[in-house]
Amino acid sequence: MEYEACGIPVHYAEHGDGAPLLVLHGAGVDHREMVGALEPIFSELLGYQRLYPDLPGMGHTPAGTLDSADEVLDLLLEFIDGVIGDGQFGLIGHSAGAYYARAIAGRRPEQLAGLALICPLGENTGNLPAHQVLHSSVDPGGMLSPSEESVYRDYFVVQTQATLERYAEYVVPGLSLVDEAGLERIGQQWQFGSSPEGGPPYPGPVLIVAGRQDSMVGYAGQWDLLEHYPRAAFAVLDRAGHALPHEQPGLLKALITEWLDRMRELR
Repeated sequence: MEYEACGIPVHYAEHGDGAPLLVLHGAGVDHREMVGALEPIFSELLGYQRLYPDLPGMGHTPAGTLDSADEVLDLLLEFIDGVIGDGQFGLIGHSAGAYYARAIAGRRPEQLAGLALICPLGENTGNLPAHQVLHSSVDPGGMLSPSEESVYRDYFVVQTQATLERYAEYVVPGLSLVDEAGLERIGQQWQFGSSPEGGPPYPGPVLIVAGRQDSMVGYAGQWDLLEHYPRAAFAVLDRAGHALPHEQPGLLKALITEWLDRMRELR
């Protein structure tokens, strides 16, 4: 599906019916990574419409002339207005997608029913742990190209047949679609002009999940977000890096389900 926002055709996938949930993926992939992470959860739940857009410069959404995080945020807000409307919605973001999710919460707190941040990118990462592989029981060379294998080895701290298959199915297809020049241009101004948490505290149900072995965004800096989100549950998961949705799917399912329960309780 496609919706034009800020003059850019935003490609997105839609699953299910009911209360809308907007899901934002991280950098360097496309919407399929979060589809692979979340649809197994929602296959057992009714009453939710999941919207998975490709962020600019990734998947089938062009970067156009966008050159900053603020301009990407404007595009996402226009997408929300056109596809969701003025009703309430839940918001889930992973990595850079979680950074945009925080900014949307700051701009539309009255419209946001709840916020879930998975391995969220932030301005303060704290001391990043070195990448380490905690468990390896698979040789990815037979399934992946050398470049794909390199990304897999650097991304996953749990390297098993299950994580390899998830990577091959949901991450690899988006790697070749990345507009590297467009992302580099936007990345030169990746911080917002004003802090996502610059306004009043967001009062809705929040979930913050970090990986203990996340060498990309860390796990310590996210603790600072709690002051702005008084109804936040905070979890740091062992045996999980930046690929936490694939490495700890059972725990993520439990945490997402509990977060959905809190949103439904408010409704």
